[in-house]
Amino acid sequence: MILHDYWRSGAGYRVRIALALKGVAHDRVTHDLRTGAQRDPAYVALAPQGLVPAIEADGMTLTQSLAILEWIEESWPKPALLPADAAGRAIVRSMAALIACDIHPLNNLRVLNTLRADLGAEQPQVDAWIARWIGDGFAALETLIARHGAGFAYGDKPTIADCCLVPQVYSAKRFAVDLSAYPRLVAVSERTQAIEAVSATHPSSQSDAD
Repeated sequence: MILHDYWRSGAGYRVRIALALKGVAHDRVTHDLRTGAQRDPAYVALAPQGLVPAIEADGMTLTQSLAILEWIEESWPKPALLPADAAGRAIVRSMAALIACDIHPLNNLRVLNTLRADLGAEQPQVDAWIARWIGDGFAALETLIARHGAGFAYGDKPTIADCCLVPQVYSAKRFAVDLSAYPRLVAVSERTQAIEAVSATHPSSQSDAD
């Protein structure tokens, strides 16, 4: 299995966490998003959006991190990253989607570059943009974790929601977003990162990290 990745990609980080929790062996091929390496024709032929992550396995290529997380869960069911009951699975998926669909896309590199290059945004405006969308999403997640969490985002074991939460907290800290209003969320992220397998997936530990 090959994971196409970039050390600071939040979406790639999600997949690294899931693979680590499952103990799934894989190789990494890295693409530096800052230099546009993801737009190399050979990679676009493999992953038509020219985005990371992508997974090559069993003669196929998978893209989109949430779809990859679901595939990992179905291919390696233990330890489970989704609850056993239908309602629990739906709640975990909604928490993951809140991050992966509503927070992260508004703050990824191509959007921030567009704000600067096409709309003339100065850095304080970009910082305010980032803080607004992370803050709105984290406020909702803080409530959901209070409602459903018991040590982790949902229940007492890591789920796909935690795979998504940890990278988003990393991103928030990188952008110096004030997280003091979200103590439960921060505690869950720290508890997940403390798992030995997960700690090795941190961006700073990747072979292509600065």
